[in-house]
Amino acid sequence: DGVVVPEKVKSNSLDVKIPESELEAEEKGVEEKRPRESDSNILDVSSDYPRDKHISIQRHLADLEKLADLREDEKKPCPLCPEEKFKACYSHKLHRHLQNLHWKVSVEFEGYRMCICHLSCRPVKPNLVADQTLAKMGAHYHCIICSATIIRRTDMIGHINRHVNKGETESRFITVRAPKSSYEVVKESATDVQVLPNHSTPQKTDSYFNPKMKLNRQLIFCALAVLAGERKPIECLDAFGATGIMGLQWAKHLRSSVKVTINDCNENSVTMIKENCHLNKMKVKLNIKEEDNDETVGDGEENSDTIEVTKMDANVIMHLRSFDFIHLDPFGTSVNYLDSAFRNVRNLGIVSLTSTDISSLYAKAQHVALRHYGCNIVRTEYYKELAARTVIAAVARAAARCNKGIEVLLAVALEHFVLVVVRVLRGPTPADDSAKKVRYLIHCQWCEERVFQKEGNMVEENPYQQLPCDCHGSMPGKTAVLLGPLWSGALFNTGFLRRMLLEAVQYGLDEAQPLLKTLVCEAECTTLKHFSTHSPGDENKQEECGVYIKTPNTSTESYLVHGKRKSEEVLRSVGKRQRAEHSAEHPPFYYNIHRHSIKGMNMPKLNKFLNYLSEAGYRVSRTHFDPMGVRTSAPLVQFKTVLMKYSTPTYVGAQAEGPVHLPGEIQVGDEVLAAAEMKVEEAELAEDGKSGVAAAVFTQSYPTHCAAD
Repeated sequence: DGVVVPEKVKSNSLDVKIPESELEAEEKGVEEKRPRESDSNILDVSSDYPRDKHISIQRHLADLEKLADLREDEKKPCPLCPEEKFKACYSHKLHRHLQNLHWKVSVEFEGYRMCICHLSCRPVKPNLVADQTLAKMGAHYHCIICSATIIRRTDMIGHINRHVNKGETESRFITVRAPKSSYEVVKESATDVQVLPNHSTPQKTDSYFNPKMKLNRQLIFCALAVLAGERKPIECLDAFGATGIMGLQWAKHLRSSVKVTINDCNENSVTMIKENCHLNKMKVKLNIKEEDNDETVGDGEENSDTIEVTKMDANVIMHLRSFDFIHLDPFGTSVNYLDSAFRNVRNLGIVSLTSTDISSLYAKAQHVALRHYGCNIVRTEYYKELAARTVIAAVARAAARCNKGIEVLLAVALEHFVLVVVRVLRGPTPADDSAKKVRYLIHCQWCEERVFQKEGNMVEENPYQQLPCDCHGSMPGKTAVLLGPLWSGALFNTGFLRRMLLEAVQYGLDEAQPLLKTLVCEAECTTLKHFSTHSPGDENKQEECGVYIKTPNTSTESYLVHGKRKSEEVLRSVGKRQRAEHSAEHPPFYYNIHRHSIKGMNMPKLNKFLNYLSEAGYRVSRTHFDPMGVRTSAPLVQFKTVLMKYSTPTYVGAQAEGPVHLPGEIQVGDEVLAAAEMKVEEAELAEDGKSGVAAAVFTQSYPTHCAAD
């Protein structure tokens, strides 16, 4: 009986299947003389290879020829083809077949070759007849790592690359452990992290690390450093750790001021976060539910070099624990985690979120924005600010559901992400104030003029009257669209941005400093030449948004005492006084100077144009949303008037920039006054149904241009 199994193994029958129980019994008493089997789990005689490796996976061509047992005087079948496909032949013909087909058409990986296999390893449909069954038995490859069968060679190469990118180079078929050379060490802000080769592809790796998000991490670090200066120690959470780079930077630079918790729901990511903590000489405090190991730090052993690493869903950990600082950076939208974030965040804490679903936020996939944010948007010249206000509106609604209001500290929209940082104000009154700032926007699709809809629930007969332009009267059809709901409040907090700039200078964050300077100028609506690190009111302004702020004239004591109702009442009263004394907010949205350029005219330089608008009496600044954007309090009509006044004709190449001296020219101040008077007359005549007034205003506003033509 002991000889029966080897004979079955030698046979070329396609229907032979050996039960595992019989195979184990026969292995104890019988040694195979010839490794020939059609099943996918082949027993290999050679001691160089483990037993579970398929016969199509070999190191050398000679090993593949040994399977065929080539002899000059005998016909032998191919070990990787059924007899119906390749009949038995002599050694010279079989050698060419093995070399030119199986060995040449293969995929190489770490010294092994996965040769093409024609055996019946893949299941076929049971309803096929014999000829169709034979035709369906196509060629395939056996993966050396996971034993999967892949039909196409290109798919097999991609399959192996995915294993390598995930770090799954170890295999039960390979006796030698894969070297750790596949890991790459990246250094950023004096912090080292190990990443996988495909660390920049979030859908194909467990350790996502994007070097292009360095600016994003620096801005979040500056915001946390400012909060750490207000009260310490603070508990901060990186809800989506990935490699743990952000939490490691917090703990490494802020030390005892913060208690860092890095969370991720992926087991491989948690393992890599622990390795990166040890790489940066940080101790790891594991989750309470996990078993105690040597690297676990007890409650009494916590110090400034300890990071808590948890493996939970982000919603779960934010429901279970309270934090002072929470950062959300999922793959895509963050709206699924907003309710959990605002549930237990402490009063006057900070919530920051990074949204990378820019295709929907930048109006390339408008239906997705409607599904995720409940917001109707279109592609406009100010689409980046529209995206930031869309995210903040979702944040404000989520906070209001938890009886909390928000104070927007920072809103940045760049090429790869939208970053929003808000301070949480607990109570129904701040929640109501924040909810009232979520309004709809009326946008003219002809001239790109825009205005937020007036407060109130009453329906207006003609909502086009709210727009400063008269495109509805002069253009056919419906000219405006209703966008939103959007956040209508301020996007920046000047005092907080100035302190972030000081932290960036202190820690040497060079990439964040130019952006923060631009944001400060944008928040104050001033040009960069008027920018100063310390504003004149900094010495006397010691409260901001109801939060105690240290200034150079302040003693080292902090009056913010945790857990005392009296201190909260003092802060609440101070916050009311500060809001009453708050200066005018920056104008919403901006205009692109190229979008409104005049045909046949050379525009002035952007900085000179800002000066011209400032001299005309308007608040003006550049914006980080658009390098050619201008944030100004001037309406679009006056924006175009000043732009035309200081533009030069294209054919006058050597003419210096300045006002065009044409007959009948009127001064900008007179134009502003005339436009204001005509606007009043237009409002009075609108009730009588008379139209054409705006056309007259347009004709009076451009007499020089008509004379030039």
